Amino acid sequence: MFKPYESDHFFDEMLQQNGTTKLHYQAFHNMINQFSAEELREKHETAQLSFLRQGITFTVYNDNVGTERTMPFDFIPIIVPPDAWSNIEKGMKQRAEALNLFLEDVYKEQNILKDGVIPRELVEQNPNYYREQVGGVDIPLNNHIFLAGIDLIRDQQGTYRVLEDNLRNPSGMSYVYQNRYVMRQVYPEFFNRHSIHSLEHQLSNMHDAVLAHAPKNCGEERDPRAVLLTPGMYNSAYYDHVFLAQQMGIELVEGRDLKVRNGIVYMKTIRGLQQVDIIYRRIDDEYLDPQAFNPDSTLGVEGLLEAYRKGNVAILNGIGNGVADDKAMYAYVPEMIRYYLNEEPLIPNVDTYFMRNEEQRRWALERLDELVIKNVGASGGYDMLIGPHASEEEIAMFKEKILENPSQYIAQPTIQLSRAPAFQDGRFYPCHVDLRIFVMRGDETHVLPGGLSRVALKEGSLVVNSSQGGGGKDTWVLKGVENHAQQSS
Repeated sequence: MFKPYESDHFFDEMLQQNGTTKLHYQAFHNMINQFSAEELREKHETAQLSFLRQGITFTVYNDNVGTERTMPFDFIPIIVPPDAWSNIEKGMKQRAEALNLFLEDVYKEQNILKDGVIPRELVEQNPNYYREQVGGVDIPLNNHIFLAGIDLIRDQQGTYRVLEDNLRNPSGMSYVYQNRYVMRQVYPEFFNRHSIHSLEHQLSNMHDAVLAHAPKNCGEERDPRAVLLTPGMYNSAYYDHVFLAQQMGIELVEGRDLKVRNGIVYMKTIRGLQQVDIIYRRIDDEYLDPQAFNPDSTLGVEGLLEAYRKGNVAILNGIGNGVADDKAMYAYVPEMIRYYLNEEPLIPNVDTYFMRNEEQRRWALERLDELVIKNVGASGGYDMLIGPHASEEEIAMFKEKILENPSQYIAQPTIQLSRAPAFQDGRFYPCHVDLRIFVMRGDETHVLPGGLSRVALKEGSLVVNSSQGGGGKDTWVLKGVENHAQQSS
């Protein structure tokens, strides 16, 4: 079945270089070989229809026109053995803790800037640094990062590396659950012989983490009330908002449903106004409060920042987190880990070069055809150059962009992202993958076992974002060392 598929010079999640199956994939591989090509095709179509029936969509914006699409799904899971997962889990907790300490520091004492570990201008000139609005504010648990989405890749040697930190409004957790639901519905036989970490209790952990952020002025005579604030049904991640609010049992609200009176936030209900203590917001900072940020915003709530500063409401994730997760600050996260935790990073970064540094810029401009160039403020695969796949015109255009605004760009080596088999159009072929890990922080820190495996379904593509043609896979974290040979016999 996999004979036409060679692992060549890429690291493959499932296959060894000689084409044999890795130990933790053997039970799955043996099972899949029992299906005929027609059965596999039917199961693949059933899975896609399941997403369509449930309305699991996202919006792709092109030329200011939004198109609803279902997330393409591939049924070959990414399987992570227990020892590899244990290291990922520790590394993610370490990274989220250091990033949170950095945010607490730069909005208060600024010790890391005074000690010269991070250039002051990188923070103070960052458009997402809101010291004037929220500097010095005490927040519940001193926790700016309630939910982090940290993107991992594996390089040619199979080493996990952090590609990106998402600390503002990371999306995609609903797809983790729906991928698992569809796998269980369409391929129940896959689960019979695998002991896989369950996702069942993770949303109650998330709910507990939300409620742990009750603000200092929340009275003890009642339980804290939390809501999820969405921009509305036209947002590309609206399905994510609906799913999480439903699963956590909290109200889904829009800005027009909330009102601030005397520095206290209320939700409008048919029974009158009800006080709101915690807002899990899925709206960007600049749209939260037209009085404090963008005056043209119709998505936010007037007076919300005042209520936040007074300690009457908690906002998750914290305001101003963007200063810690842009692509320029990313390069300094290993230094943050050493500075705040006195530890070495458990999961390394991808090597990163700053175009604002004259020497690094000169070096990179001579090698644009070998490098990946990223806009530090962009996401979703936009304003990015993948040198080896780019035309001469694209390379020339990015050279001009870098020279015109060097501080807006970074360069990274083109990593041969790990690959995994995908089944599309009735055949197996290798596709590049990455993994978004979700870290939930409240009184305790929980890492969702598995996360969202994203796959570049366009053959040969390195871009896994759903907005750029990518899809999803289920991610299995094995519970213990399994005797795969015995199970599959």
